[in-house]
Amino acid sequence: MANLKEIRGRISSISSTMQITRAMKMVSAAKLKKAQDAIVMLRPYSEKLQEIIQNVNSSSDPDQVSIYAQKREVKKVLFIAVTSNRGLAGAFNSNIVKELNIQFQNNSQYEIEVLTIGKKAYDAVRRNRTVFSNESSVFDKLSFDVVSNVTETVMSNFREGKFDEVYVIYNKFVNAATQEVITEKVLPISMVETDAVETQVETDYIFEPNRNEILDNLIPKSIKTQVFKAVLDSVASEHGARMTAMHKATDNAQELKNDLVIFYNKARQAAITNEILEIVSGAEALKNS
Repeated sequence: MANLKEIRGRISSISSTMQITRAMKMVSAAKLKKAQDAIVMLRPYSEKLQEIIQNVNSSSDPDQVSIYAQKREVKKVLFIAVTSNRGLAGAFNSNIVKELNIQFQNNSQYEIEVLTIGKKAYDAVRRNRTVFSNESSVFDKLSFDVVSNVTETVMSNFREGKFDEVYVIYNKFVNAATQEVITEKVLPISMVETDAVETQVETDYIFEPNRNEILDNLIPKSIKTQVFKAVLDSVASEHGARMTAMHKATDNAQELKNDLVIFYNKARQAAITNEILEIVSGAEALKNS
């Protein structure tokens, strides 16, 4: 039978752990609301920007293709892996690492480098893969400008031909309990051809100064917005995953505590029963002496 003092110590330890997990859940829930609002507001802007680019591209000069849309023979691929700097978020980080390993296998014929946004991704790949850059510090003061600077570096390397394709891997926020791992192509961008006449009927644009110059300004902004959206999605997903993980941890701790309390009560009752038996046995022995 376990020592009663030991059981009381375990119950006290579990109670302390429950306080921590419950507090972490509340903190993540508060941060989730802000992060969720940010990604919900950005998504329509990003989608509308893509729509405008497609509409403008449909009637632009086909001979003047943006450098960011130029397809070339693939020799070197860059993956931007977005995780978090901290753990205790369930499978949030491990799902990204798992998807990254799948992409490594699927693209094993190419030379691969990784740009990590988040310490967990950096720790997972730095020993076995070439890390182009570790940008985990973007979470210190997260803003569009900070992420834009990282994206500009990637775009510059793509223009110089150092990378032929660029992908971003991140957790897309669905709801607090659900995150979907997404692999999106960032470069070269996809310029879908649409019917010019149909476009003119649906959208009436006046171009100033001209279509190609507008595309030269919109496309870089669209690429930076795409990466920023991936980071915001990941932040919201992180808080949702951590909130869910801490909720489950609290429930599991409560269940374990309940089991220990029952076990403690049984052990205590057994100890009391033994003491009574000893007293009765001693009394009988005295009576018979």
